Amino acid sequence: MNRIVTLDEFIIQKQKDFAYASGELTGLLRDIGVAAKIVNREVNKAGLVNILGEDGSANATGDTVQKLDMYANEKLIDCLKNSGECCGIASEENESFIPIPSVESKNAKYVVVFDPLDGSSNIDVNVSVGTIFGIYRRISDVSGPCEMKDFLQKGTELVAAGYVIYGTSTILVYTTGRGVNGFTLDPTIGEFCLSHKDIKIPNRGQYYSVNQGYYLKFDVEMRRYIDYCSDLNLRLRYIGSMVSDIHRTLFQGGIFLYPNTRKYPQGKLRLLYECNPLAFVVEQAGGKAITTQLNRILDIEPSDLHERQTIVIGSPDMIDEMKEFVERYSVPAYTKAT
Repeated sequence: MNRIVTLDEFIIQKQKDFAYASGELTGLLRDIGVAAKIVNREVNKAGLVNILGEDGSANATGDTVQKLDMYANEKLIDCLKNSGECCGIASEENESFIPIPSVESKNAKYVVVFDPLDGSSNIDVNVSVGTIFGIYRRISDVSGPCEMKDFLQKGTELVAAGYVIYGTSTILVYTTGRGVNGFTLDPTIGEFCLSHKDIKIPNRGQYYSVNQGYYLKFDVEMRRYIDYCSDLNLRLRYIGSMVSDIHRTLFQGGIFLYPNTRKYPQGKLRLLYECNPLAFVVEQAGGKAITTQLNRILDIEPSDLHERQTIVIGSPDMIDEMKEFVERYSVPAYTKAT
């Protein structure tokens, strides 16, 4: 029988792999794990208490805020404040970033970006939801407060990223740029335990994931590619929770598409909170993530905390096929990405 390895043990064992092995990043990842346990507890009893439904307000990008969104947001912020390893937080639910005062005279070296509860509109119907997070090393002076430039970094500068999916089991998946590992929460001992070591995405899959209800609102090249997927008898799976769709794609292969529409000509998903962290995870597992303009997601220079982007992410062979459709059918044709 293999020995159980907890998330805390694994992080400490792998600390030597970090670019700055002084314990700060280790502490941050553990803080996120604690927050995930707290959020998981509330998600699992959501039907029993008065936290279902809409909060009545809207977040910075105009989406209706769910009550559990705000709970998850607050708990993540509280946990990240505790250790003093984080100097600032940016969340999908807040208009601007939140500086965190120094704890015990520590000069915190990291900022964290997150979507506290992706797919939260599904909570009322008991569909899986998740938390997405990314960690950057600050570039401003560590002796002062964090600045906007600390958050507006390319995805290539991420030092860690991951997600937590709250489903039939609760799984935390993360990477520090040296492979992807998954940890399943054992409710009997209250610990995340290593369950999926060195995750690799299949080169191809039998699934494509897109909101096909918007088919007529997509550009012609996207419609042609979706027709191609249908002609191949690929199975359409779209949950409406990006974490859930990406989690399936990561393990079973496939492609997830969120193209631009007439309503969202620049795309709908947030670059900092959704696209970059998940692109980092998928790339580390051997997959690819690009925009519908064929730009690598992680190479995009953010200009705003709540910038939106298109995204195509998943198995590498299927991403390459999608690129061919864009190059063939788009007008004017895009220059082939290198």
